[in-house]
Amino acid sequence: MQNKGLIKLFAILFGLVSLYQLSFTFLAGKVEDDAKAYSEVKGVDSNARQRAKFERTYLDSVANKDVIDLGIAKYSYNDVKDKEMNLGLDLKGGINAILQVSVKEVLKSLSNDSKNVFFNQALDAADAKQKDSNDNYLDLFFEEFEKIAGNTKLSDPSIFGTKALSEKIKFNEDNATVKETLQEEINSSIGTAFEVLRSRIDKFGVTQPNIQRIGNSGRIQIELPGAKDIERVTKLITSKAELQFWEVYTNAEVQGFFFNANTKVAEILKDDTVLEKEKDSTKKDDIDDLLGEEKDSTNINQKNLFTYLYPNVAQSQQQMSSLVAQAKVLDTATVNNLLNRKEVRALLPKELRYVKFLWDYKTNKGVDGTELIGLYAIKSNRNDIATIEGDVILDAAQVFDQLNKPEVSMTMNSSGTKQWAKMTTDNVGKFVAVVLDDYVYTAPSVNTPITGGRTSISGGSMTIAEAEDIATVLKAGKLPAAARIIQAEVVGPSLGQESIDASIWSFGLAIILVLVWMILYYGKAGLYADIALIVNILFIFGILASFNAVLTLPGIAGIILTIGMSVDANVIIFERIKEGLFKKKGLKQSVEEGFSVKGALSAIIDANITTLLTGIILYVFGTGPIKGFALTLMIGIATSLFTAVFITRLLIDGAVNKGANLTFNTSISKGWFQNINVEFLKKRKIAYIISGAIILAGVASIFSIGLKQGVDFKGGRSYVVRFNQDMNATEVASTLKGAFGTAPEVKTYGTANQLKITTVYKIDEEGQEVDEQVQNTLFTGLKSYLGDTTYENFKPGFEKEGAGVMSYMKVEPTIADDIKTSALYAVFGSLLVVFLYILLRFRKVSYSIGAVIAVFHDVLIVLGVFSIFYKFMPFDMEIGQSFIAAILTVVGYSLNDTVVIFDRIREFAGIHTKWKYSEVVDKALSSTLGRTINTSLTTLLVMLAIFLFGGDSIKGFMFALIVGVAVGTYSSLFVATPIMFDTTKKDEKNV
Repeated sequence: MQNKGLIKLFAILFGLVSLYQLSFTFLAGKVEDDAKAYSEVKGVDSNARQRAKFERTYLDSVANKDVIDLGIAKYSYNDVKDKEMNLGLDLKGGINAILQVSVKEVLKSLSNDSKNVFFNQALDAADAKQKDSNDNYLDLFFEEFEKIAGNTKLSDPSIFGTKALSEKIKFNEDNATVKETLQEEINSSIGTAFEVLRSRIDKFGVTQPNIQRIGNSGRIQIELPGAKDIERVTKLITSKAELQFWEVYTNAEVQGFFFNANTKVAEILKDDTVLEKEKDSTKKDDIDDLLGEEKDSTNINQKNLFTYLYPNVAQSQQQMSSLVAQAKVLDTATVNNLLNRKEVRALLPKELRYVKFLWDYKTNKGVDGTELIGLYAIKSNRNDIATIEGDVILDAAQVFDQLNKPEVSMTMNSSGTKQWAKMTTDNVGKFVAVVLDDYVYTAPSVNTPITGGRTSISGGSMTIAEAEDIATVLKAGKLPAAARIIQAEVVGPSLGQESIDASIWSFGLAIILVLVWMILYYGKAGLYADIALIVNILFIFGILASFNAVLTLPGIAGIILTIGMSVDANVIIFERIKEGLFKKKGLKQSVEEGFSVKGALSAIIDANITTLLTGIILYVFGTGPIKGFALTLMIGIATSLFTAVFITRLLIDGAVNKGANLTFNTSISKGWFQNINVEFLKKRKIAYIISGAIILAGVASIFSIGLKQGVDFKGGRSYVVRFNQDMNATEVASTLKGAFGTAPEVKTYGTANQLKITTVYKIDEEGQEVDEQVQNTLFTGLKSYLGDTTYENFKPGFEKEGAGVMSYMKVEPTIADDIKTSALYAVFGSLLVVFLYILLRFRKVSYSIGAVIAVFHDVLIVLGVFSIFYKFMPFDMEIGQSFIAAILTVVGYSLNDTVVIFDRIREFAGIHTKWKYSEVVDKALSSTLGRTINTSLTTLLVMLAIFLFGGDSIKGFMFALIVGVAVGTYSSLFVATPIMFDTTKKDEKNV
């Protein structure tokens, strides 16, 4: 092998980089363990919500402190958190939601809630049609309007030809042109909703949030791993944006109050410190040790308001500003608490009685690098009603002034124009604030009254990005609809931690089984393969950490599968080397041939490419966990190919050069699978009958019993509820029938004290309040089983010490149809791509036909097994997204096996040109039997370990893989090859 030195260097450097990247995951875990310890000390006798708050407080306090010292570098918690490997919801807990901005509501808003009969009939028809269609809502509306409107156009004054849209839609304009304008407005509304949600999520405090638009569908996907306060998150992402315009006090007007408040706060903090120390001095000392705080009581007693808040003092007219103070981001909660205390509010003079303090939406760096945030004093009133609300905004955009500096252009409707004229007239020389969701986005000075309805907002240092943010905020004022959740998955932190523990245990056991088996079967060569396998695992996790990829339970399954493929590659190589040794070619020559293209490399590359193609299809069409599975599968294929071909080769070449006697077997495995000569083709009719009978039974079951569709395929709500005692699923279903009207589907989930409850109750009704009603109904129905558990503790989120909802999933029927369609595209797309690849590689249609029919055979059997047994098995056998991932994995594995066999048949056909073709096929199959059984057995051992000891949520997925691998091994020998033979144009009458 050439360039050994370069490969060694690359492997060492890549390994070191992987270890370096993974170290941040362990370091972040260490800090989070300290935070948990702090919350447990601070939260004695407190509930989970309070402990979560203390944990967050600790992490905030060390966010920018150097908590890790490696000698050569120091890192804050934020530093290591940014570099750690991300965990998915199923491992960490949190919420994943897809929100829909209603295009219908956008259209109604743009039409000023038109009463036009044709318009409203078209909307109703589009609603009905969308339930069974994946088409864009605007296309459906347009199609229906064209059918019924006759000569009426969309530009009619009673629809979109309104005064508000007069600059964008001309009178009597044709429908196609109006449609283009409407699409732009819809896209703008969706974009605005996206930006508003992103701004809210950035301020929520969850690390590594993910928010992205899903094409132009009006859907926005949000993932918040680690989020515990699910109720707060839900309100945050579903509430309508509140844009307001307020008058503000200047820094000069409030600085007197700040100085008086400073004195009062010093007294308050002194008293609070004494009370706290008397209350529990020992506990306080422990916490101080954890946070590294000073224990000097004198120093504590000297704290005041200005310890946390830095006033913007105005000593002259030129220093007048709408910014009244600044504070460290970490101190904002403390400042809010102090400024809202009754004793402090009592110091406000009469003219400041209703002042409301709001923070800036963005932060800035202080001179020492600390993150600071500005504070504004809003002129509120008794009823806390803004001077102008955001619904008066017609349009806003980032533009450039005459000096080519960025500014914001804003247009209001007639009502807003009058209000704005009065507000700006009353505040010439003063400031007004634009506030969204209680954050100040800009508070510019008013130079002259603005009476024309069109306003320019500018600032000397305003950047293009800031101007775009402000324009987005202003447009949010006319956001026609709050986004509603159409799909949601919530996993509680307790269930997430249990999944991590189960995954680590099962993953470790699976690895040990593989390592031991390889040594038992191949001896010293197996040890070299094990080393390559460990390096492969290191590389996979290192890459995941380097690219901040998300690791999920299906992702771990993907890694396990790539381990099987890595083993497969080594098995193929070792079996070819053993063939060379059996033919007395000598060790060095046998090794050379085993690693060559003419030896094992061709089959390995073909097998890996077919699986890679499956992974790509999965990644393109899949969502959520399926993408995670596909990503780890693709990474694993690349790393396993490198380690099996190069790392193993380096180790074996080193041993050979040193004169080691490698036999590639042990006293136990010596002689296994040698001199086998099975006449497979003569048994093909029996195999056809067996396969046909099993498939017929499965198809009959599918059409009679059906398949258990998961919530993500049929729509509905699914809750995993844990109780303090063992439960009877049938009894609970009967009890809940009274609450839901119809009996929900109830099944034991994992342990006997855990149930999975699935219902379609009110699934067609929209609104966040409906989700709350259904959850409350569930609680009421289960109350007799829950003991003293309160509704607050029953709801998902936070750690659970007793009964409660451990995880929750909701999918509306419309998006369930979309998910099913995407899944079908993924399955058929992968089959088509693989068919074409095999045709290109083997140059015969018969090879492609044999492979694809075998894959259909495997898929039908897996589906049949799931249909026949789903009512009897003690774990979930739902057909959902994860099942589709399993099916496509089976497709990949089956093809992998088949391609290796086909590669050997092609090789034998080229060497033994005088043999009958049936003999060529039988001999080729017999020669690969050892590799087939060895690889399948190893892969099945790994999957059984995961199935038996992994988390409950992955058992159905792993069962599908186990059945698929077993059937795929059988079909590659008894289905794919015989069908390939039968469809090959060979003149053989007697086989």
